[in-house]
Amino acid sequence: MSVEKLLEFRLRKDTFFASSQSPLAAELRQDFAGLKYFDPNPSLEFQVRLEPVSNVEHIAMETSSGVRKFFVRAGRLEFQIEGQSVQLTAYSNPETDDTDLFIPFRDATSGSETYGSGRYLDTELEPDGSLVLDFNLAYNPYCAYSDGWSCPIPPLENWLKVSVRAGEKTYGAAA
Repeated sequence: MSVEKLLEFRLRKDTFFASSQSPLAAELRQDFAGLKYFDPNPSLEFQVRLEPVSNVEHIAMETSSGVRKFFVRAGRLEFQIEGQSVQLTAYSNPETDDTDLFIPFRDATSGSETYGSGRYLDTELEPDGSLVLDFNLAYNPYCAYSDGWSCPIPPLENWLKVSVRAGEKTYGAAA
């Protein structure tokens, strides 16, 4: 995604967060000046191939509310960040189109620069098995902004040792 389009996307997101449909409580929206983001980083956008799993496997992912949410393990993604090989697992929702992929992850910034429980990426699988993995679009779950949401917690297989300085940062006083 071009830097211009990314900035437009962020502006639309900030506008949504200032609206009455926002996950922010009304008292927080009064002084809302926008989310905090890392500077755009084109080196953290990847064209990768999904290595599908051999057997369809439904997994129960823990959530912030303690209720498990079910996903299908779609496959693995392998790429490099700053010269280090990393792997992430992509998941699909068993109730929707399996080309829409969900990638919850934690990285070395989790709990300091970014939300402690991790962030999310959404992407779409192309017919040829490739997808765009753009960490500039990494976002915090709604749990980062307000209690009362049930957000999937990234499983251990998606905990990265590297820092991913792209996308949304921690919100609020901890930012």
